[in-house]
Amino acid sequence: MRSFFLSLRLLTLGAGLQLAPITTFAQQATVVHGSNSIFSGSGVKLAWAVRRGASEADTSVVIRAIPADVSYRFIRVDGVDPFTQDRKVFVETRQLDRQLDLIVPRTAFADHPSTEFRFFASAGDAAADRPKLTVFYLGVPDTTPEFVGESEIDGYLDQMLR
Repeated sequence: MRSFFLSLRLLTLGAGLQLAPITTFAQQATVVHGSNSIFSGSGVKLAWAVRRGASEADTSVVIRAIPADVSYRFIRVDGVDPFTQDRKVFVETRQLDRQLDLIVPRTAFADHPSTEFRFFASAGDAAADRPKLTVFYLGVPDTTPEFVGESEIDGYLDQMLR
């Protein structure tokens, strides 16, 4: 009986060691749910606004991203269909310095309503799709205000992210 428990312990230990690299990698990437049109946490700030156009096809969503953590050097924005997991790149990988406005047509959220802001430490991490941080939303936040003019949006985003 003692050898059975010893074998069981060794088997459990071996399984734990095999899972260790997966756990270590998973701990390096942080995933955070953003629920409000103003997000501040995990070393980033995000603010959403809608720029109304003459029609729905001309309406876009503007998200201003500001890295408080200087290790976030690149960003990509993906849309995801939560049912099929189909993924669409809303904004290609871009360098993230002091602040960056990301513009997505509002119609893009119809088929891919889950939005992921993927922050990368380097161009190599971005190319390998190894985000250091992912902030995800389930659709455009209900609290997102709508504006007509660029100056209104710029002023609002500046004020909200001070």
